[in-house]
Amino acid sequence: MEKNKKRSIYNALVVDDEPWNLEILHALLSAQNYVVTSAENGREAWELLEKSPDAYDVVILDRKMPEMDGMAVLQKMKAHPRLADIPVVFQTAQSSRKEILEGLQAGAYYYLTKPYQEDQMLAVVKTAAEDFTRQKKLLKETQQTSSTLALMEHGIFKFKTLEEGQDLAKFLANSSPDSTRLVVGLLELMINAVEHGNLGISYQEKSLLIQEKGWKREVERRMNLPEYREKQVIVEFEHAKTELRFLIRDQGKGFDWQNYLEFDPERAFDSHGRGVAMARQMSFDKLEYHGPGNEVLAIKYTKRQH
Repeated sequence: MEKNKKRSIYNALVVDDEPWNLEILHALLSAQNYVVTSAENGREAWELLEKSPDAYDVVILDRKMPEMDGMAVLQKMKAHPRLADIPVVFQTAQSSRKEILEGLQAGAYYYLTKPYQEDQMLAVVKTAAEDFTRQKKLLKETQQTSSTLALMEHGIFKFKTLEEGQDLAKFLANSSPDSTRLVVGLLELMINAVEHGNLGISYQEKSLLIQEKGWKREVERRMNLPEYREKQVIVEFEHAKTELRFLIRDQGKGFDWQNYLEFDPERAFDSHGRGVAMARQMSFDKLEYHGPGNEVLAIKYTKRQH
């Protein structure tokens, strides 16, 4: 073993029935210090996943394969309690809106079409792995947080930074027995309130910042500017008889929220833009935006609705 070899950042399972594609992906990801495992078909991939469900941070999955295709693997993963949340990046030569939407609705929130650009592929895979790693860390920390919030009926909270939003998301998630799902959605909405709301970072700006690896620096820079420094996000929590209500309000100008409630095939290949749709699908029973989009009401049912 080389003494100065960098520690691997993520573990990736790459699945493709074309040996040449496997070689390319293996080389590109290995160069970025991923630990890469390869499978030549869906059945082989499923055997690896089932044998070691905690081994991978991201699965890069070809859609059309012999023996078991990508959709079948994805469906089996979503039905498995320890594999359901591992992000799947679908890579395919099929680029029709219908087929992309089918994959998104099945839970493949990240998409690549062949042939793809190297930078785009690396950005999407990294985003998927980072999202999953952050989610695992959040869930672990949430489980370690006191659950006494279940006794609170109403509360108002304020925060400014992404770090404060993360801490508040972990705290508020303990209002529900399903805290592991709730914390993911709460954090996505709170990140949105800070970066797109109070800091005014547009979708296009974030795309460029991620590509140039300057997103974190830009967030920190804007947080220190006079026009943004004092802006807050206000979160109002209410524990009603049959539901938990989270009203999240930022001090920005709002955004075009209608385009982000669903997984849009037009944005399937972007390295971000899934947060609102993921929160709506994974964490809440109802999501309502008010006004220009700087206020969102997220509702989680605690009892069956009639």
